[in-house]
Amino acid sequence: MARRRPVAIVQPGTALPPAPYAAAEVDLAPGAPRAEVALTAGADRLAATWDGRAVALRTVLAGRSARHRSRRHGRVPAPEALAVSLTGPVVTAWARHDGTWTARAVVDLALVRGAPDVHDEDWLAGLRAEGDRAGAFGQLGLRDVRAVTHADATPYRDGAGGAVLLSATSAGPGGFRTGHTSVWALDPLSLDLRHRGDLFFRRPERSGVLGDHATHVLRDGDRWLVATSTWGDFDRRRHPRVTTTVAEVPAGDDPTRGTHVLDTVPLDLPLPDGNRSVGRWDPHLVRDPEGGWVVAFVSATRFFSFGPAVAEGPALDRLGARATDTGRTATEGVTLLQRDGRWWVLASDGRDGAAGRRARYPVLDLDLREHGALDAAYPTNLPWPTLLDLPAEAGGPLLLGFDGRPAGGRLPGYGTHGDLVVQRPTGSPEGWEAPRPPR
Repeated sequence: MARRRPVAIVQPGTALPPAPYAAAEVDLAPGAPRAEVALTAGADRLAATWDGRAVALRTVLAGRSARHRSRRHGRVPAPEALAVSLTGPVVTAWARHDGTWTARAVVDLALVRGAPDVHDEDWLAGLRAEGDRAGAFGQLGLRDVRAVTHADATPYRDGAGGAVLLSATSAGPGGFRTGHTSVWALDPLSLDLRHRGDLFFRRPERSGVLGDHATHVLRDGDRWLVATSTWGDFDRRRHPRVTTTVAEVPAGDDPTRGTHVLDTVPLDLPLPDGNRSVGRWDPHLVRDPEGGWVVAFVSATRFFSFGPAVAEGPALDRLGARATDTGRTATEGVTLLQRDGRWWVLASDGRDGAAGRRARYPVLDLDLREHGALDAAYPTNLPWPTLLDLPAEAGGPLLLGFDGRPAGGRLPGYGTHGDLVVQRPTGSPEGWEAPRPPR
């Protein structure tokens, strides 16, 4: 029905956040001979420069000045605007040409001797900007889209206008460390998409503020719970580890609006005995009618070979393993949904899966036995199947996903996707019929 792609270097209406996900922009007059826009923290300076021919990065770190220019990507004809962004440890210089932002130079501060720890809160407290506009870094695309829900998995809707609230990974200029969690409002009738806020996280095992993502936000009685995956510092060579955490937020502090830094605790997601796991992510939480919890998630036997798993228990800190499917090797986006008094697990079989398990949305029971699949378009990448039960007056059911279409040019590489993809059913407006268990 629609595709939405709200690309922004500086997120409109935001201030510099207390997290290393910030940006500044400056407009350029036609024929401008030179310009500079910068983020600073104390004596450290991260600047994008234009010298009339090319865009580059100039850094001043620990008293050392350096210029970083890409021979292949630095030259740009008549840019309309210049920007610099900090997304985790990655600094990027941008130029806007014909209305499109393209990355022209990139520096990974994790590889620079003497560079600061940009996650350090003391360093972040001194972060300032020089430019026409500054604020939180926006996004090149949206992925890992999930509905904000009540604890029973029903969609949480904005009381003001009935909008559906979503969490998403705001894609940065590169891999996992450059993304962060954002919150959006989707009008189910017009399908207009509006940014509402950004979420950042502290973890008990390390200091600093991180842009963890692949998140589920839910309202549980008089509190909010925010469960997320620790992708904010994932690096396959230097830090190949992903776990899950959860933050508890009082109901009076609305994590779906504005900028928040949340304190988390580990969310231990056990597996059946004998199952090996090097990473667990994509948590989705529901309360069952008896008051206990069911959690669907993804477990990887190695990076990157992963499949669905389910845990359950009387409390989130007392979960026990229920099931895992090690036969699936490219399945994620697990989402719990209730039909006819039963819980079902929706998932996304990626195109790298085994034959018969590619580019589809399997429907599984809590023991991860397959009962069918959603008959729906499967965009590129690994779109999570977020199926929203909405009444007819709100347009009826929606299926939300995303694709792998990149943005920002060739320099950032993988991770800049995607479009938010919206589908409606072609059959009954009351929704889809629950699959029947096999005889």
